[in-house]
Amino acid sequence: MNKMGSVIIILIAAVAMLWLTACAKKSVEAAPEVMEESAADTISEEELEARRQAKLEAEQARQEEILRQQQLDEQQRTEEASRQASMTAREAFVNENIYFDFDSYTLETAAQDKLREKAAWLQEHPNAVVIIEGHCDERGTDAYNLALGERRAESAKSFLVDLGVDPAKLTTISYGEEKPMDTSGTEKAWAKNRRACFVLQ
Repeated sequence: MNKMGSVIIILIAAVAMLWLTACAKKSVEAAPEVMEESAADTISEEELEARRQAKLEAEQARQEEILRQQQLDEQQRTEEASRQASMTAREAFVNENIYFDFDSYTLETAAQDKLREKAAWLQEHPNAVVIIEGHCDERGTDAYNLALGERRAESAKSFLVDLGVDPAKLTTISYGEEKPMDTSGTEKAWAKNRRACFVLQ
């Protein structure tokens, strides 16, 4: 019985030794991998600095792109505002008539102020060509109103030329009473019809 027990103890000891030896071998074999992984995780100062520099450059490029886009947007807004202002000035030039008293071609103060604005616009747009139309109300003969309409158009032209507008860019025509703005036959309507209009070619 003692002999049998001794054999069992020896067998257990041998198995234990084999197991411990195998574990130690695995640990030794695994050690180089752990060392290699640790070496791979270690980054040099130069590499860290290079990464920081790359990150800074990327952020700077992003900020520059944002600034460039903002400047482009602002330029587009400015150009659009300029186009709108130009269109508004052009529409004002065409749509704002000057008016005359009954049986008169004298330029009143309001008409002179309008003509100064038109002269400024024409000087900013030297290629513009304008027809100045003279109109009258329905009172008086056709022949008389045609002559009066011509004097009204010429009066406006002369004022513009005196302000420095090239006379070659200005043409006059009279429609007399042919093209009234208001046909209601009232004093208010007649006042609207006694006018000079400006048509851009």
